[in-house]
Amino acid sequence: MSRAPLWRAVVALAVVALSLYIALTQSARLGLDLRGGTQIVLETRNSPTVTADAASTDRALEVLRQRVDALGVSEPGIARSGEKRIIVELPGVQDPRKAAEVIGRTAQLTVHPVTGESQAKGTAKPAADGSRTLPDPDRPGKHLRLGPTALTGEGVKDAEARLDQQSLAGWTVSLDFRKGAGDTWAKVTGEAACAPQGAPERRVAITLDNKIISAPGVNEGVACGTGITGGTTQITGNFSQSEARDLAALVKGGALPVPVDVVEQRTVGPTLGAEAIEASTRAALIGIALTALFITAVYRLLGFLAGLALALYGLISYAALVALGATLTLPGLAGFVLAIGMAVDANVLVFERAREEYLAVRSKDLAKPVRTGFSKAWSAVVDSNVTTLLAAGLLFFFATGPVKGFGITLCVGVLASMLTALVITRVLADFAVGRDAVRRRPALTGIASTGRVRTWLARRDPNLVRHRRRWLGVSGLLVAVAVAGIALRGLEFGVEFTGGRLVEYSTSRSVDADTARAAVSDAGFPRAVVQESGDGDITVRTERLTDTEQQRVRTALERPGGTVTVERDELIGPSLGSELRQKALIALGIAVAAQLIYLSVRFRWTLAAAAVSAMVHDVLLVVGLFAWLGKPVDSVFLAALLTVIGYSVNDTVVVFDRVREARRRHPRGDLGTTANRAVVQTLPRTVNTGMGALFILSALAVLGGDALADFSLALIAGVLVGMASTVFTAVPIAVALEHRNPPTPPSGRPGSSDSAPAEVPDGYSPLEARRRRERGTGAVV
Repeated sequence: MSRAPLWRAVVALAVVALSLYIALTQSARLGLDLRGGTQIVLETRNSPTVTADAASTDRALEVLRQRVDALGVSEPGIARSGEKRIIVELPGVQDPRKAAEVIGRTAQLTVHPVTGESQAKGTAKPAADGSRTLPDPDRPGKHLRLGPTALTGEGVKDAEARLDQQSLAGWTVSLDFRKGAGDTWAKVTGEAACAPQGAPERRVAITLDNKIISAPGVNEGVACGTGITGGTTQITGNFSQSEARDLAALVKGGALPVPVDVVEQRTVGPTLGAEAIEASTRAALIGIALTALFITAVYRLLGFLAGLALALYGLISYAALVALGATLTLPGLAGFVLAIGMAVDANVLVFERAREEYLAVRSKDLAKPVRTGFSKAWSAVVDSNVTTLLAAGLLFFFATGPVKGFGITLCVGVLASMLTALVITRVLADFAVGRDAVRRRPALTGIASTGRVRTWLARRDPNLVRHRRRWLGVSGLLVAVAVAGIALRGLEFGVEFTGGRLVEYSTSRSVDADTARAAVSDAGFPRAVVQESGDGDITVRTERLTDTEQQRVRTALERPGGTVTVERDELIGPSLGSELRQKALIALGIAVAAQLIYLSVRFRWTLAAAAVSAMVHDVLLVVGLFAWLGKPVDSVFLAALLTVIGYSVNDTVVVFDRVREARRRHPRGDLGTTANRAVVQTLPRTVNTGMGALFILSALAVLGGDALADFSLALIAGVLVGMASTVFTAVPIAVALEHRNPPTPPSGRPGSSDSAPAEVPDGYSPLEARRRRERGTGAVV
């Protein structure tokens, strides 16, 4: 074995062994959309004294971390996103109301001496001397005049909810003060102890966010001027257990340095998450099995080895995600499954090249065409995968939440697919074709047969580029229909792009959309959009809906639906929705520009412009399809659209790579003839790769559940349109641009003469090659 194959074998073995170790010893981190729970996105804003910036947001994050820890949630997550946003993840929390109230309140805890009573209405705004008047929580209709702030929550070292059974006070909150704060507390209570029993001045008011939560009177046993010493005290107020724990969490966390607003809130039921995992896993396994069977049927032994490499691809991708600590989300699972199609494409490119090389020479040496196939497919594999990585990278930088996970998963999947196709598959293929039993039976490898698509092309000898004006006319008509759909019907933007709230309810009794719509309207929301979701669930979408109003809708649905549970709850603030829309447009614009720049560097600008034009054509057709069907356009659709961009350019790059290769040999040749031959040569790859991707996407569409149905529909449409646009849009546009802007022909180069002998392309038998030479066709010029 030569040094290069040995090196590849060692690398392949090491990667597989390391991936297997990681997969067996570590588990993936599941997103909330898979394990159930609540995600709250908070945005800090300026206060009269503090500016909301990265530093103040970090301080707020630490306060929130203590509050979240005090809530007792298992494995919570909290992190800063950008300069002013904080993402809080609470696994297992299905009622976001209390969580949002506790972690999002400013919680300015203060202690005041009481200076008297008043019949006047309370005001939270302090007077010039720092005093204020607030309602007495113990006596409705009465108000207490409070002196200046004596103590703040920063002086509290710890707070704990306790059940006081001895004094029958019920649940109380025990406070432990820091040293200096403890002395201040003793001074305040000592002054209050000097007032007569029953006088308002004997009380000490504890306020939270300018509301008196407790105003206990100092006990008779406390000495005047001495107060309560020891650095501890108790807050009483007829608290329930949950109220005492929430108050303790707020006090322990301290005051937020800046106010925060809830700009996004997502809740997913554990049942929905479990079903999503099961459905996606089933789709992945069936998709991989169908794809492996397909490529085995087409490429026989090499196809079987590629199927084995696909299984190893799944292992490597999973291990990479676990090692990176990436959070696996539902769109991320879809990206994981989709990248299988990318892995198939690299294998098909190599095998088709190897098949062409073998059919051109019919040598008994199978190792040479396999080696040449990997060598010649390298540039096409790299170019096509880089275009996909550009789209996936944009998802990572511009998307939020679960869709960002899709971008990460797709990036990892593309890199893993290149590794498995160019290293692992090659190691397996080199080993297989080097066996004597295989060399004696070349038909066993799959590269010795012409293949059905190639046989049909050899018999028909189609000239697909000849009618390029007709194809461009059809493409223009389809684009006009798509644009008409967008203009006439408009796009059904999801909650993420418009702002508002979407809640999915599961009912114990079957409820149709009309009945549910009437119940929601009677509850006071006549403008709510009510629709049926899969398995009889009901989705309600409104512009504005508070947590209390959401409970009102749920109660209204209980009359016709019986027991009602919340399966999914998404709240997006209007400012965030506008920002996401803007980011979506920026991502699409940068995607187009990035593809154009990259392709201009790799190819001539005319080919790059043609590829990008076909890509825009594909995007418009997919968007137009969703407009005509009334499907929602949300961040998951954006993920599908950027993936379509990568796939569309991927397909075109493979054809243009052949054009570039041929023009290097014969620079003076006619582009129309060259492009037609490139299309014919790569059509078997286009068909086989498309079939592999459609197996995967069909499995996702049928088995992936409602959450991935629209995602799969967009990608299926994108794959079909992308396969056609390469031949009928990109190539005709490239030929038209080349005719108007012909390249400067090189001079004095061998093979550049117009009288150069015709060269028969790879992939034809000697008899077919001689026949084509006699007819003067089939030349790559």
